[in-house]
Amino acid sequence: MTIQKRGLISLNRAAYELIGSPEAVELLWDSDRRVVGLRATDLANPDAYPARPQSAQSNRGPILVAGSLFTRYIGLDTTEAKRWVPQVEDGILTLDLKVEGQPVSSNRRGTGESARETK
Repeated sequence: MTIQKRGLISLNRAAYELIGSPEAVELLWDSDRRVVGLRATDLANPDAYPARPQSAQSNRGPILVAGSLFTRYIGLDTTEAKRWVPQVEDGILTLDLKVEGQPVSSNRRGTGESARETK
């Protein structure tokens, strides 16, 4: 699970399937434990955040959840993208923020830069 710059939450397919591949999630916060939770829900829930594939043309790639307001609410610094290995607790995908996330860098190449140019 990755929290990208500005709070976009990205789940790989394995993590997404752990909570049943829902159309939406609720974003939960346990301030005492400093744990974020994603619980499967339905879009009719007023607390639902839609879970959408990065690419509508493919059944591959990450699932994205717009979490910028949530990360701002919990006071999470999102100036750098970070990745964590989530756990499942009682059907909720959890992320322990007491564990330092692994910084993530983009795998995109700059304009005009080819694989041969970057040795």
